[in-house]
Amino acid sequence: MKKFLFIILIIASVLSISACNNKDKKADELPEFVEVDLKVNPEKGKVNEPMVFEAKVTQGDENVEDAEEVTFEIWRSKDEKHEKIKVEHTAEGIYRLEKSFQQDGTYYIISHVTARDMHNMPKKVFVVGTPSEPEDPSESKHDMNMEGH
Repeated sequence: MKKFLFIILIIASVLSISACNNKDKKADELPEFVEVDLKVNPEKGKVNEPMVFEAKVTQGDENVEDAEEVTFEIWRSKDEKHEKIKVEHTAEGIYRLEKSFQQDGTYYIISHVTARDMHNMPKKVFVVGTPSEPEDPSESKHDMNMEGH
């Protein structure tokens, strides 16, 4: 009887250790990063003509259609005023905005994407009409603007 109990105790211990090791491996696996492909079309727009801004959000091979928040932050170079526009999902992981501009210049857009407990904020430069003087990247306060997040 003692041998039987001893064998059961050893088997239970081995199974317990094995289960812990499998659980630890799953906990150590990190989820794939949420990627954002930000596009501006056309890259050089015209005053008072619509431009299209799209953020294609993916995680691995999967389109992210359930982002918690997608906001486009847009401003003209050297302008203190930044416009923040919440954008909704349109199709296949794409969050889209169509917008016109009334003033020539160099502009910037940051897409603030929060999805699946991650945040990604790619930035693009685009021009409307005649370019204006670009911002000095070393003086930019807006690259890591996390206001409201």
